[in-house]
Amino acid sequence: QVQLLESGGGLVQAGDSLRLSCTHSGRAIGDIALGWFRQAPGKEREFVAAIRYSITTFYADSLRGRSHISRDDAKNAMYLQINSLKPEDTAVYYCAAAPMSKLTVATMSVASEYVYWGRGTQVTVSS
Repeated sequence: QVQLLESGGGLVQAGDSLRLSCTHSGRAIGDIALGWFRQAPGKEREFVAAIRYSITTFYADSLRGRSHISRDDAKNAMYLQINSLKPEDTAVYYCAAAPMSKLTVATMSVASEYVYWGRGTQVTVSS
């Protein structure tokens, strides 16, 4: 089992930056892939970013170039830095994890492939 806890959400203005954190416990961190998803009211959960090991990263087109995902396995943590926030970034952001063996490059962005989920942290961007 892996337990995930997100933090760092809040109310910000358009153009601001935010860093979300996800701490995890349970299964040995080295063999799990980590990802961020988000869900806005009335919309489906969508992929934001993911990281395998410490150097292989994936980003949704909508955030590529203004976001950065990283992980610190010594601290059992993962981070998502989002810059130049837009009102359309408003959503609940979820941390997700899955065994590295379960995910492939093709499935890193597929929510149903992730096994463990946090409860989410709300990000609201005002215009």
